[in-house]
Amino acid sequence: MESMKPAPATASHPGAILTIILLSYFMILLDNSVIFTALPSLQADLRLSTGELSWVQDAYTLVFGGLLLLGARAGDLLGRRRVFVFGLVVFSIASLLIGVAPEGWWAIAGRAVQGIGAAIVAPASLSLLTASFPEGRERTRAVALYGATAGIGASLGLVVGGALAHWISWRAGFFVNVPIGAAMIALAPRFIPESGRTRGRFDAFGALSATFGVGALVFGIINTADAGWNSPVTVTAVSAGVVLLLVFVLIERTAAQPIMPLRLFRSRRRTGAYLARFLYLGAMIAFFFFTTQFMQEVLGFDPLQAGLGFLPMTAVNFAVAMSIPRLVGKMPGSLPLLAGILLTLAGMFWLSRAGIDSSYLTGVALPMILIGAGQGLAFAPLTSFGITGAPASDAGAASGLVNTFHQVGTCLGLGIAVAAAATVPITGSAVAHLAAQVSAALTTGSILLLLALTATAAFILPADLAARRTRTPREPGPAPQLEAAR
Repeated sequence: MESMKPAPATASHPGAILTIILLSYFMILLDNSVIFTALPSLQADLRLSTGELSWVQDAYTLVFGGLLLLGARAGDLLGRRRVFVFGLVVFSIASLLIGVAPEGWWAIAGRAVQGIGAAIVAPASLSLLTASFPEGRERTRAVALYGATAGIGASLGLVVGGALAHWISWRAGFFVNVPIGAAMIALAPRFIPESGRTRGRFDAFGALSATFGVGALVFGIINTADAGWNSPVTVTAVSAGVVLLLVFVLIERTAAQPIMPLRLFRSRRRTGAYLARFLYLGAMIAFFFFTTQFMQEVLGFDPLQAGLGFLPMTAVNFAVAMSIPRLVGKMPGSLPLLAGILLTLAGMFWLSRAGIDSSYLTGVALPMILIGAGQGLAFAPLTSFGITGAPASDAGAASGLVNTFHQVGTCLGLGIAVAAAATVPITGSAVAHLAAQVSAALTTGSILLLLALTATAAFILPADLAARRTRTPREPGPAPQLEAAR
């Protein structure tokens, strides 16, 4: 039987713990997007084909998404700090190997190993945060900063990647992880207390079916970019993924100590948060992937200029995210979330109207301000609602689900956006064709955001309002100080 852990006590070094967790999480998110603006330089240096180039990103995403639940469970069983440090070691070594890659296959393999490290660090970082900060004002601030990191890491990665590729080399975007990772590896054992090990058996069949199921599904979605949805490989992979995930659910229903306790989905707020995050991130990956191309291929920006072109969004994102703790107690947390998704939807739809005659200011920068404000409002509540009410023994599983829906959402969203872009007929100039593809992809992203808005209104809002009126023994309501982050 699993041991029950006490509620987290106030951390001895809260500032140091928060800094280590956020920097480590930021490093992972940075590498998930730093590659976008550096891809042309990497392709030229390693002489990669278009298909090989796509795998530089896809190998990372595939492994990351496939192993997240396994990484989360490992933290519960082996100790979250121990697993967190091990994940940082794997990620940092892989970054070094990618930076010195002499051939394309080396870089692709290194990205896959990076995905292993990220799948360990991401859920461990969030579960360490909830274990280190008790419910109340401190956790509100910590979760708000974690949510802000999720939004800013992705957009700032484009700036950093473009700057390093322009001034130094695409390799610098990976080398920069090495000293950061080394510092976090040295500091984590000193400041972060170990969570202890959960006594119990490892859900081997659940872990295998979840890992291979998510991996097959993600692979099938990625394959649509080159082969389409009707490809035998795509159909086989997606079908196998769906079957394996159904098997996984059946295993979890009867497992004594499941890798993903299905009781986590009893909460409408958590279920809604997972679904909304899935859809929201699907839209955002389309935004990053296609807006970068629009600025470089249509507006004529170089990689540095394209990276700097995201600064309006990044700045507004950070400013708005920092306002979340000040909203504490003033309104249900679902209201900032609804407002955030609505603002993101407005900005995405506006940006989808950009064409070859658009200027950067009115066609890109102003819509980005809305998107940045929306991200700043949405990410912290999405994160907090995904772990709200979860018992300490399920902290790792809840954190793993937050990150799993995050990563699988990006994979599915990119596959759908690329498929939508591929439906645009080839007419006119290459620039006009690309602009039309970007418009189709971002319109698809707008539809995903509309679905995320619907999921939030249907699941999270009513449950959140009900939780403010009544507190039930099944799922204790948050302290007033935490409500704004939910």
